[in-house]
Amino acid sequence: METLLAHSFDYLSSYEPSKVRKGLRQVEGLLAQICLSKSKQPVSDKRRSLLSFGAPQPAPKALSELKDDPAFREFFKLQEGFQWNVAMRLVTCLEHLLGRGSNGTNDLLIISTLDLIQGALLLHPPSRTLFAREIYMNILLDLLDPINCPAIQSATLLTLVTALLDHPANTRTFEELDGLLTVTSLFKQRATSREVKLKLVEFLYFYLMPETPMTAVSAPNTGLQRSPSKLGGPVSKSVNVPGGPHGPRGSRDTRTTDEKQTLLGRYLNNVEDLVEDLKETAPFGATVY
Repeated sequence: METLLAHSFDYLSSYEPSKVRKGLRQVEGLLAQICLSKSKQPVSDKRRSLLSFGAPQPAPKALSELKDDPAFREFFKLQEGFQWNVAMRLVTCLEHLLGRGSNGTNDLLIISTLDLIQGALLLHPPSRTLFAREIYMNILLDLLDPINCPAIQSATLLTLVTALLDHPANTRTFEELDGLLTVTSLFKQRATSREVKLKLVEFLYFYLMPETPMTAVSAPNTGLQRSPSKLGGPVSKSVNVPGGPHGPRGSRDTRTTDEKQTLLGRYLNNVEDLVEDLKETAPFGATVY
């Protein structure tokens, strides 16, 4: 796995779009290998299915299957250090792509990179601590600029949700960098597409949810940051990068829905209606208070 990651990281750092695309495909293949069940078809059937359109795709693995998957355990262990952390390399690649201007090829690479960042953060939640740092959070906020295409804006909002999930310190960074102003300004723009506006409303529902503090526990002997057998369990320690949750940002308090409503109300009218709707529908299955 280290060899594959080394090759993909080399491609991701290239200035040639074709090599960056190759690096992204290699990372995608690795994540797919971890997430998708192996097909039980005979080799002859596999070849036939490759030639036919609409062939059934491999089913995603259940969370209960991942805990015993050797590839997942190896991937999770490698993500603990700086050298093999996929999320950090993808964010660095995203930063380089952002500086190359807007064109069709570059936009597609940005969208692919955002999709893979989501996957990396979901498979290895401790990597989300990267976005407690202003430099990385700013990259996502820059991608919400009105000049970017709707597909990039939508993908960025999904990535932002993944980055903020269960990490209040990241949300505080988002707020301090005027993230609420960025999001609400995009929502108010007449040129913003309907699809993006729907994504923005979904993001605001997510943002208004009350937060719970992260719980730190000692790492198991395997060196993993949390036990893969308890995918919903607490994070034991952060990725070994500067600005992790044990720095000054990690100690900041969480916020309730009422506190967030007050903050959001500075930039948007009728936030009370959003909160009431959130309380009535409970779209995320949690109590709003």
